[in-house]
Amino acid sequence: MADAVISPEAPTSPEHVSIFRKDYREPDWWVPEVRLDLALDPAATRVRALLKVVRNGDHPRPLRLAGDGLKPLSVTVDGEPARWTLDGDDLVIDMDRDRAEIATEVEISPEANSQLMGLYASGGILCTQCESEGFRRITFHPDRPDVLGVYTVRMSADKARFPILLANGNKVAEGDGDGGTHWAEWHDPFPKPSYLFALVAGDLAANRDRFRTFSGREVELAVWVREKDLPKTDHAMASLKAAMQWDEEVYGREYDLDLFSIVAVDDFNFGAMENKGLNIFNSRYVLADQNTATDADFDAIAGVVAHEYFHNWSGDRVTCRDWFQLSLKEGFTVFRDQSFSADMGSEAVKRIDDVRLLRAIQFPEDAGPLAHPIRPESYIEITNFYTATVYNKGAEVIRMMKTMLGPDKFRAGSDLYFKRHDGTAATCEDFVKAMEDASGVDLSQFRLWYSQAGTPKIGARLERDGDAAVLKLSQVVPDTPGQSGKQPMVIPLKTALIGRDSGAMLGEERLVLLRDSQAEVRFEGISETPLLSINRDFSAPVVMDVTRQAGELERLAACDNNAFARYEAGQELMLRSLIAGAKGEAIDPWPVIDAVRRTLTSNELDAAFKGEALTLPSESLIGDRMEVVDPDAIHESREALRRAIGEALAGELAEAQAMGAPGNDLSPHAKGIRKLKSVTLALFAAGNPARGAALAKAQYDAADNMTDRQGALAVLASLDGADREAAFADFYQRYQGDTLTLDKWFMLQAIAQRSDTVDAVERLAGHADFTLKNPNRWRALVGSFAANQWAFHEASGRGYRFLADRIIEVDRLNPQVAARQVPPLGRWRRLEPGRAEMMRAELERIVATPGLSKDVFEQASKSLA
Repeated sequence: MADAVISPEAPTSPEHVSIFRKDYREPDWWVPEVRLDLALDPAATRVRALLKVVRNGDHPRPLRLAGDGLKPLSVTVDGEPARWTLDGDDLVIDMDRDRAEIATEVEISPEANSQLMGLYASGGILCTQCESEGFRRITFHPDRPDVLGVYTVRMSADKARFPILLANGNKVAEGDGDGGTHWAEWHDPFPKPSYLFALVAGDLAANRDRFRTFSGREVELAVWVREKDLPKTDHAMASLKAAMQWDEEVYGREYDLDLFSIVAVDDFNFGAMENKGLNIFNSRYVLADQNTATDADFDAIAGVVAHEYFHNWSGDRVTCRDWFQLSLKEGFTVFRDQSFSADMGSEAVKRIDDVRLLRAIQFPEDAGPLAHPIRPESYIEITNFYTATVYNKGAEVIRMMKTMLGPDKFRAGSDLYFKRHDGTAATCEDFVKAMEDASGVDLSQFRLWYSQAGTPKIGARLERDGDAAVLKLSQVVPDTPGQSGKQPMVIPLKTALIGRDSGAMLGEERLVLLRDSQAEVRFEGISETPLLSINRDFSAPVVMDVTRQAGELERLAACDNNAFARYEAGQELMLRSLIAGAKGEAIDPWPVIDAVRRTLTSNELDAAFKGEALTLPSESLIGDRMEVVDPDAIHESREALRRAIGEALAGELAEAQAMGAPGNDLSPHAKGIRKLKSVTLALFAAGNPARGAALAKAQYDAADNMTDRQGALAVLASLDGADREAAFADFYQRYQGDTLTLDKWFMLQAIAQRSDTVDAVERLAGHADFTLKNPNRWRALVGSFAANQWAFHEASGRGYRFLADRIIEVDRLNPQVAARQVPPLGRWRRLEPGRAEMMRAELERIVATPGLSKDVFEQASKSLA
């Protein structure tokens, strides 16, 4: 925020000043109306802005408008020359009146904007990205989310080069200008903050459709792409219509404009952006056909399209007061898109996928130097808090609220929230208060989830007491940077008892609310030895430490009637074996092998669930369960178990791998078959690499869809031989001209489980098709490699040097993208001493780099603290 009060304890460097939530105050000036006139040109765009400003309260403070890299040409107040100065990049205007019209003209260069924030060029298209503070790179404005205004936008541009001109809201006029130009004017009647402003200009074609809302209004829909990409947009359009209908049915939310547009661009820092009525997307989350997109890609497109559409209410109509409240819109909307995806496919498989992502990214974040609550208390650069904690853990907090309140009271709370705060900038507290008022449930203690960082650790032990059972629970919320001695949280634990002999439920499932450090829960009328099924559906984002007797996990993995709990039991069985192996202990693989066989041959389980259940825990997840991470020992343990499964179950795995489904069938059943096919191929190849390579190459050659093709190539990536080289060469030749699909070629080599992966990644960084300027290509190679635990932690430290070098390089071009790759180095404390010292040295080298952005500085310096 431009006028935040800076606390005395903040750093003194002007480039690295901390902003604190406790220092929030309302803006000195409101801007209820904004008119923009942009003469668009890639090299030099002129932006004329007319702001109607109103003093907020009785104070003498000047009008301060944020700017970033703008070239001011003129400034007037009510048509007269203004008294103004530049304070850094900000425009400061002396004001002797309480309301006025401020007119400014600036010049910017979209083609020189490598940060991809503000107005920039992407493959011949001019487009914007303004969240969180990009609007100040377009024109002078307070540029804070609590300043809402009604926008009217006029654009003019060369008609041949930019025949399509789009902005927020509805188009109200258009025409031709002089010298081959044309213009269009757009008006958005709904007040919005500047971060939701958007425009697009380019040579685009549209996939068009219509949607009739539940009140009978007709809404025009358009997915805008380059002409050649139109055949790949049908899935995005179908996903949009499904999301609109779902939001009406489940939340009662109707779309409010006459037009809804999606635009796909190749260069984008994020997945997509929910600008009011004009969503701008990374092409990755729009373009798909069976030849270039996997089933996971199709699912991701549906989820992201839904997410951005759902923001129309949970983010646009009700926005966040300040950036500390980011989870207000993102946590709620992630929960909404997760629920939508679950309803569109398999609820259990979607839940497994969401929890896997949470454990892979958010749990390590909570356990590391960058831990923060879902509502942070301070930041240097707000873009560093677009994190798994704010988004994914934020979604889990909303899910817990729904679990505790029940679906009807939760819906009543969301209705009240939208009614109370429509057209305003709200806070996390406003959301919780609406839930309380609508339900009558006291959520005072539950609010700790917003303010306390860290993943609670829950101990659970079930004891028999005659014809009863007693569940003994404990909780610890671990210390995190800046927080210690934390209070107990409210932990909603869906709990059931399963008969060890019968495999049947012993009574109904109960919702146990753990509120204290310790608690006991009694279950009466227990007629046989009970097995504890707890945190069913992953009802709370916690780490469970359950005391188990021999054979319990095997039995639960075979009979638990809760699909997620059944999956969890199998995964925990695998984890215990993998951890023991990594510690050098002798292990018996047969309990795991038998559990895998039962799952694989079960007639009651669908293929999608089997595919998830047969996927071994990742090496990073194994490391998260150990006090000291030894990447080599973990890798050897996991490979040994995969090999044992592959050798023992070769026949069953080959039979499952031989199944198939037509690539144009996107039903949950067909996607499950393809998932299981690739999972079983990987296990088979672990037991018989030579035969596995031949089967993988055969699957690759016969594939009529990208899921089968990529699944086969992923197996070949970690093997040796001519089949591997031939498949990668073919893939490159086949997709060389398809930017998004070629990202897969880079990614698969970066995640390969090979001793020479560091060599391969270094070579690929010099490849003619690799560029640091495109975030997707950067993530495909550098991000994928940093997530490959065994290769990244190669004992010489070359992986650390590679990542640090790339971060320093990209920081000069795009600090946001660079900062997002710092966390893998920040986990140095968990590694054995030799690797830890090398990782720390690379962080120190990054921090010492002259001219380092505040984005990377904040991440790297906190990782060293």
